[in-house]
Amino acid sequence: MIELAPRDVRTNAIARISGQPIAVGVAALVLLVMGIGSITLWRAYTGNAPELDRIVASRQLQARATQASEQLVEKTKGLEATQQESIDQLQVVQDQLQTVRRLLAAQQADTRKLSEQMATLTESIDGLRQSFASARSDDPAPSVRKSSRKKVYRSANRKRGKSQG
Repeated sequence: MIELAPRDVRTNAIARISGQPIAVGVAALVLLVMGIGSITLWRAYTGNAPELDRIVASRQLQARATQASEQLVEKTKGLEATQQESIDQLQVVQDQLQTVRRLLAAQQADTRKLSEQMATLTESIDGLRQSFASARSDDPAPSVRKSSRKKVYRSANRKRGKSQG
């Protein structure tokens, strides 16, 4: 028998491997073509294309996002308008509050003035009462006045009686 040298073993191994990659490549290519064909037939038969579904879904998401964005813009504008109205109302209330404060200050000033005038009048009345009381106590003849009135009354009655008789 003939023994092969190690070089010959290598050559036979390469020959074996070199024949197989082509077959493996052809088999992979056939499987790939069959897979693509089966996917294409499945999509055509069911009428269901995931790419179209994805496109439709993305367009729906875009439409929803656009609608939500428009709603947010509208709500923001509404909030801005409401905020501006609130600011305007607050300004009106602040103006009214300032007016009320001024009126209150004027009324308090008038009240103080009237209180001072009342105090002055009270002092004047007290002074008049005291002077009147002291004038009464200084007047020695209040009974003389009453008796003089009686005399005048009597003399008037006497004159009437004489003229009637």
